Amino acid sequence: MGVRRDLKRAEQRTDLSARGRIELIRDETGTVREAHAQPMVERPATGSIADIPYINADEAPGAVVLRRRTAEGAWEPVTAAAFAQEVTAVAKGLIAAGLEPGGRVAVMSRTRYEWTVLDFAVWAAGGRTVPVYPTSSAPQVEWIVRDSGARHVIAETAGNAATVTTGTAGHTRPPRVWQLDADALTDLITLGERLPDEEVTKRRTALTPDTVATICYTSGTTGQPKGCVLTHANLHAEAANTVELLHPVFQAVTRQAASTLLFLPLAHILGRTLQIACLLARIETGHCPSVKPDELRPMLKEFRPTFLVGVPYLFEKIHDTGRATAEKIGRGASFDRADRIAVRFGEAHLRRSLGTGKGPGPVLHAARALYDLLVYRRIRKELGGRLRYAISGGSPLDRDLSLFFRTAGIVVYEGYGLTETTAAATIVPPLRPRPGTVGLPVPGTGVRIADDGEVLIRGGIVFDGYWNNPEATDAVLTDGWFATGDLGALDQDGCLTITGRKKDILVTSGGKNVSPAILEDRLRSRSPIGQCLVVGDNRPFVGALVTLDPDAVAHWLAVHKLPPGTPVSTVGRDPRLRAAVQRAVDYANEAVSRAESIRAFTLVEGEFTEENGMLTPSLKVKRHAVTTAYAKEIEALYASGR
Repeated sequence: MGVRRDLKRAEQRTDLSARGRIELIRDETGTVREAHAQPMVERPATGSIADIPYINADEAPGAVVLRRRTAEGAWEPVTAAAFAQEVTAVAKGLIAAGLEPGGRVAVMSRTRYEWTVLDFAVWAAGGRTVPVYPTSSAPQVEWIVRDSGARHVIAETAGNAATVTTGTAGHTRPPRVWQLDADALTDLITLGERLPDEEVTKRRTALTPDTVATICYTSGTTGQPKGCVLTHANLHAEAANTVELLHPVFQAVTRQAASTLLFLPLAHILGRTLQIACLLARIETGHCPSVKPDELRPMLKEFRPTFLVGVPYLFEKIHDTGRATAEKIGRGASFDRADRIAVRFGEAHLRRSLGTGKGPGPVLHAARALYDLLVYRRIRKELGGRLRYAISGGSPLDRDLSLFFRTAGIVVYEGYGLTETTAAATIVPPLRPRPGTVGLPVPGTGVRIADDGEVLIRGGIVFDGYWNNPEATDAVLTDGWFATGDLGALDQDGCLTITGRKKDILVTSGGKNVSPAILEDRLRSRSPIGQCLVVGDNRPFVGALVTLDPDAVAHWLAVHKLPPGTPVSTVGRDPRLRAAVQRAVDYANEAVSRAESIRAFTLVEGEFTEENGMLTPSLKVKRHAVTTAYAKEIEALYASGR
């Protein structure tokens, strides 16, 4: 599929920061309305993503492309040749099980090695993968299986398999279900033993760039999830261009062979495109089934990746854990000083990068060196010790947090995208930091700001439409431009800033338009906040519902020598804790005008979780579900008449 690469030429370029050309289109006032990035990898004329394992096996059979964690905790290398062989064996099993060309196979599992094998095996067999979050309920599974027409489901656990069976019991033809924890891959390999490898080759070589590769369902924040139809060309455009943009930089700057630990859900398109990109570039990849920091950190120390792709929540928790650890040993004040120094140093370094300042002076350099010994190196150690780059997506990363990690020796790039854009549509360009923005268009992509401020995207990454839903497709696709539903602006260099969601805009009774995303993102980045929801639509002022992070509360109780397990209703009345929450609210308010600021907050019991229906599997808040569940608390918030 035109995926043979020559990265050495890119690595030898002396000015890596200048890679990629951007064309800007301005209106009559000089405001940038469009930014277009030239592709770094052309659209292939033939082939598919399914070819990647076989090209790797042909070009570098002994290269270690994956590492599989054994039951004993060791990371077992998987070569390109071995991976291709396993993909073929599983593909033969799927064919023997009745998978037809174009048939759909649903995979309901956490992130693990077998998921990657299955993805490529489904493609090699000519099929289409339908990812399902392992936390999905029976009704959610029922909808996805029925809407996609999946005839085969591979579930991870007995519980997942039971959910599928329960959800599809009423189907005229319930799907065939395998279970990964019950040796599903072994069963499939055994089933396909008598089929010749040529049958897989025949199916695979019949695929084209325009063949549908996967149907990925949206998180469904406002209704029934919609299936996004993504082709092999969509996946290639995303993976190949981001590899060509970033991989040479990571290698040239770190002088290390790139490696990553994949922990994002593979039911989410960002995780899927990351695994494709890594196999395309032969970047060693391991899998971790959890995004929970306490479960992820030990595996980071074991695997020792050189870069990560995560969400703001991960970086927030790492920062908060660092501070909590410092407090436990009586160095909380030292951590706070290190935090302030990091932001100052990062700001000065950023100004020098942008050509607007001289950079950190001798005093800041000395302070940075001191706190590197006391704090920053401990942060790096928690992440494995070799990590130098990270990419954050899903929602905006707090600017100060980005500067903290930068000073600690870990550059965090931000990106922006949706399922409909095959993950990232923009990314901060290598070696050109732009904290506060989500960067420039990914090579081969265009970004336009509509008259009402909506962000529109066009390019090879934009999906073909919604599965079985032409009306919804027509509502978002016009002349190749995809209407994201997000509001944003382009700066004079073409960098995009996201300011909120069109559907989430609040209008106070005084007529002030308020984007809650800015406030929520900043508020959530500060301890002891867990989750939050900004309210104020048709109300006299802006307020917020706030949940407390359980770990932060437990730590706060210990520091203040209060009984563990003290309920939020009691803790929330403590003026010291309320003062900590108020500091977080004040920090959020710094980003907006007085009229848009949070005037009052209320602490609510419980958490916003996927299990109680208040979060999507990709950790987005379901606003309607939360406002319905906490209707009384919202009324009480405004009853005071502030």
